[in-house]
Parts: sequence; C-alpha cells; structure tokens
Amino acid sequence: MTLAPRSKHAANGRRLLEMLARAPDGLTETTLLASHRFTFETLVGLITDGLAVAKPERVVGDGREINVTRLFITDAGWQTLGDL
Repeated sequence: MTLAPRSKHAANGRRLLEMLARAPDGLTETTLLASHRFTFETLVGLITDGLAVAKPERVVGDGREINVTRLFITDAGWQTLGDL
C-alpha cells in the first residue's frame, strides 16, 4: 500500500501515519478500528509496507489480563510523512 497521491487509501494511510506520529506510546488496534474507523486493510497495508509495526502486549483492566495489539510508526513511516 504505497501512499500514491489522491487515492482514498493514501488519504487514510496518511491520516493513520499522522496519528501514529503523534502517539509516542502507539495506539491500540481496537482504538484505530472502533474509534477512528480505519479499516483492517489500511492497518495491514501500512504494516506490510513497513510504515508501521504491530506489537502485542498484555494489559490489566478490571482485575483481568487482556491481550492488545499496539501500532507504532516506523522510521520508514516517518520518512514517508516527510516525503508527502
């Protein structure tokens, strides 16, 4: 998923990269899908292209441990933002 100008995927990909750039602790997959309405395909596309990375982690909430996936921007993602 290269961020070609003027495509819907490029606009969503750029918006996602910009959000990840502002989130030093990353953003959870659930937050991106449910709250910000990105598609799973957009997330996977950025990861596949090396612009973002997904890291699984365990968090404790309400006394129970749950697994979440947190996304972070990569150096290639930063470079892509600078090139656009």
